[in-house]
Amino acid sequence: MLRHARPRLSWRALARSRSGATAVEFAIIGAPFLGLLFTILELGMMFMASTSLDAAAEGAARLIRTGQLQQGADNTAAGFKSQVCNNIAWISASDCNANLSVNVATYQSFSAMNATPPVSGGTIDQTKLGFSAGNSCDIELVQVYYPYTLVTPLLEPGLPNLGSGQRLLTATVAFRNENWAGQGAACT
Repeated sequence: MLRHARPRLSWRALARSRSGATAVEFAIIGAPFLGLLFTILELGMMFMASTSLDAAAEGAARLIRTGQLQQGADNTAAGFKSQVCNNIAWISASDCNANLSVNVATYQSFSAMNATPPVSGGTIDQTKLGFSAGNSCDIELVQVYYPYTLVTPLLEPGLPNLGSGQRLLTATVAFRNENWAGQGAACT
């Protein structure tokens, strides 16, 4: 009978062995690489969401600036919110209407504006929000808030400004309403 002799591996032979080196190298490098990759993707998605929120807020604010919202039937916070949600393609209309918050205020001057987000206790304080689309030639501040839930756990310690791993995306538009009522001379 032939017996297969089991070779004895010494520490020197183990150190020189190359079998499994790729798997070990991937295990060492793979986890940080995948973490970095997912972090970059998350930041890209958050940037895309923020940019589209800015565009949607600016488009809906134009309806206030030109007087179309004030002269229409949707001259409410809910009507304005639906105008913003109609211009955002990356979230569903029901999710947008449930989570989006709007604040539209009329001011006497641009220097009197207060653009501080209404965050209290890690959530959006709905009692600090209002809706005043103003009249012709009024100065308006439109603020739109959306709580973006972070997916990548690596970003949670550095980015959340709301509770439970959420980041508040904000879009702000400041302008003077056009003279849409035709009240004499141009707005000053």
